[in-house]
Amino acid sequence: MPRTPRLLPLALALACTAMPAFARDTGGGPDAGAQPAAAAQTAPRAEVAEAAQRLQAQVVAWRRDLHQHPELGNRETRTAALVAGHLRALGLEPRMGIATTGVTAVLKGARPGPRIALRADMDALPVTERTGLPFASQVTTTYGGQTTGVMHACGHDAHTAILMGVAQALVEMREQLAGEVLFIFQPAEEGPPDGEEGGAEEMLAQGLFEDFRPEAVFGLHVFSTLNAGQIGVREGPLMAASDRFNIVVQGRQTHGSRPWGGIDPVVAAADLVGTAQTIVSRRQNISRQPVVVSFGAIHGGIRYNIIPDSVELVGTIRTFDEDMRQQVFTDLANVADKVAQAHGATAIAKVPDSKGNPVTVNDPGLTARMRPSLAKVVGDANLVDPGLTMGAEDFSFYAREVPAMFFFVGATPAGQDPLQAPSNHSPEFFLDESALEVGLRAMLQLTMDYLGGTG
Repeated sequence: MPRTPRLLPLALALACTAMPAFARDTGGGPDAGAQPAAAAQTAPRAEVAEAAQRLQAQVVAWRRDLHQHPELGNRETRTAALVAGHLRALGLEPRMGIATTGVTAVLKGARPGPRIALRADMDALPVTERTGLPFASQVTTTYGGQTTGVMHACGHDAHTAILMGVAQALVEMREQLAGEVLFIFQPAEEGPPDGEEGGAEEMLAQGLFEDFRPEAVFGLHVFSTLNAGQIGVREGPLMAASDRFNIVVQGRQTHGSRPWGGIDPVVAAADLVGTAQTIVSRRQNISRQPVVVSFGAIHGGIRYNIIPDSVELVGTIRTFDEDMRQQVFTDLANVADKVAQAHGATAIAKVPDSKGNPVTVNDPGLTARMRPSLAKVVGDANLVDPGLTMGAEDFSFYAREVPAMFFFVGATPAGQDPLQAPSNHSPEFFLDESALEVGLRAMLQLTMDYLGGTG
């Protein structure tokens, strides 16, 4: 049975759970308003909760519109136009076309102060949606030579809608702001099309931080592994480095009835996949840091009774340690070569076959300073350490330039085991839309606290 989004009135509920008792006391005694200094540090900002509650319906509407009209990396033209139109309506001056379809804008507060950047990614994935939602994507495209659906299976529609809401709220709070905010709406986080540049690295290459150098940059990601109402953050390494590989096993075509008449690359490729599992299980000290080697696609042949000339294998490598990363490259290329030879075939291995994302590292000082701001939004009990995550993010490129903090916002409905929920990138990935308000409040609280000097 199709699931429909739940809209939870979290603004007041979370405000109450996160707010100390003395801050909720509205008694009108002679000392009313003269609360201890700790109150200012631990209480959520009333203007943040009010803005999030007021904008929630609009943020949900934006998210559903974007979800119904997803676009792949470097092709986010409709999304970019929607974002730029909104920023322009707020009185900002959006800059378009950065890294093909990126959009940025700067908000200057009423008073001088720090500079920060807030980032959202806009691209979708080549995934055919199976959520049954009334606003499910019907978009299709050709990707890798195959017809496929296009879906916001990772939640970037939520990120974009949240930052649009944050921009509106901060414009409306301009008189309270001491400092400047750069809004970054980034294309191609999932990677640009083959042969193109894109994403965070390309935005930086085109001068993103040259005219506006922030003191800090913040980003978020909705995640299925946390329940709605939770936020995950940790100091130091958070998300893995990611690298792609491409291996072509070359055999010799023959009829399926007489395999001895050729060299079978299918059997060689199957053996290669199995043997490659020992790279992690037997050659990497995973008590030191985790490592993942995954094959994502195998292509070869067109007919049931013809052994093809070649088979192509593509996949991903995830690591946290540079020495371990380089060893995986060496070992995978060696396995490809030697296994292919054992079958009389040859292998052309590109390991890696493109530039990958580095490890996403949260600046320890910045994260320690801003954790309390996130606790104000969801309460201490709902602010968790997610541990090392093997997913990757090109937000890592921003974090190499300036101090950065990236955090997760729970997407799985409360009461459902998040470890059993459809994961990000699944055709059944489901976002509890109360996460939109949590994300909106978190970004606003971080911004107001940082620029106000209380974070």
